[in-house]
Amino acid sequence: MDIKIEFTDKEITPWGGISLLKRMLDKIEFEKVLSELDLPKPKSNRGYNPIQMVLSFIVSVWCGANRFLHTEVTRQDVVIRNLFGWKTMAGHLSFERFFGKFSKARNQRVFTGIYQWLFSQLKFDNYTLDVDSSVLTRYGEQEGASKGYNPSKRGRASHHPIIAFIGSLRLVANCWLRPGDSHTASNLFSFLEDTFEKLKGKTIGLLRADSGFYSKEVFNWLEEKSINYIIAARMYAPIQHLIASHKVWIKLDDGIEIGEVNYKSPLWEKSRRLVIVRQYVPQRPKAAGKLLRLFKEEGWYKQYRYSAVITNLSLPSEQVWNIYKQRADSENRIKELKYDFGFDSFNMKDFYATEACLNMAMIAYNFMSLFRQAVIQKDVHNTLSTLRYKVFAIGAYFVKEGNQNILKLSLVMKRREWFKGLWAQSNQFRWPFSYS
Repeated sequence: MDIKIEFTDKEITPWGGISLLKRMLDKIEFEKVLSELDLPKPKSNRGYNPIQMVLSFIVSVWCGANRFLHTEVTRQDVVIRNLFGWKTMAGHLSFERFFGKFSKARNQRVFTGIYQWLFSQLKFDNYTLDVDSSVLTRYGEQEGASKGYNPSKRGRASHHPIIAFIGSLRLVANCWLRPGDSHTASNLFSFLEDTFEKLKGKTIGLLRADSGFYSKEVFNWLEEKSINYIIAARMYAPIQHLIASHKVWIKLDDGIEIGEVNYKSPLWEKSRRLVIVRQYVPQRPKAAGKLLRLFKEEGWYKQYRYSAVITNLSLPSEQVWNIYKQRADSENRIKELKYDFGFDSFNMKDFYATEACLNMAMIAYNFMSLFRQAVIQKDVHNTLSTLRYKVFAIGAYFVKEGNQNILKLSLVMKRREWFKGLWAQSNQFRWPFSYS
């Protein structure tokens, strides 16, 4: 077939579905919140409004930008510009200059204000807080990037951020950037105090964390604060010996058994509850857990994979274990943040500028999570990359009829009623919001 090409002057966007998110942002009055924050002001009259800088950065992330240079794609999109009422849009250098004005103190003021506002608008309370860390590999000369634990790129400089999630709501509650040589639990207590401040007025019913946060100091601090916790145990020699000598097991399912015991580390002042799970590998070949390596010469122990958690909950052991397993969802959240929100690729030379970028990506993630719950309303938790394909990637253009601007969407007949339903749902959004 012979194909001929021609051009049109009609301004068309591939992101017509972003209109749904624009409507949600209008409903939650995010611009009003931003107007009350200490955002960096431009030094000249020709500079961009800081509210526009925040919104256009978030929109760029939603449209697939995970580096500053990628924001040039949305910059050229006249329909998005008109949708938000902007005369012009910032380029990648403007974003770098904007975030370069963030300091440690400004990060604290701005993002505490945003997080407090967001969580104050949610009716849900009594949260389960999941604390996790990640490794962000760096290739340039960024401040704070240093050699530390980096399983994917050994010997390469990195940052080592710590993140707090509200597991049941799939929301980020806090994010701190840390140098790459930081221990997993470095600055944990200050981070948690800051997280509680960002969740002002909310109750933390439970804290979950992996074995990187296993320490006497962490347990003591949480107990002094009367916070319930489940934290994965490190398989130190005393715990391995205790597990090896344990005889009372309850069968949960084929090839999986659970037990519990009071355990007192040689470094502790008191004993704590240890819940142990073992999985029989011949029946569960994909079983997660550790080998008892002190006894690796004995074939009996090679048949099992062991896991253990320390907790101050009084629930039955199988409930403790089932509750802790749900923490694995935070690993999926971190993967989504990296793949879809540029968590590991928005970085600058200045440490606190990078932290500001990451937290703004967290806000973009939280709004997307809210959108999934309030507008999409599906049991399946689609990632942003899936939503781009299913919902946002819709060809569109503006026409004007009298004083009315109309966004024309290119959708086949079967999908038009579906989009009308989403449009109506976005119009019904109200604060305060209740997760169902």
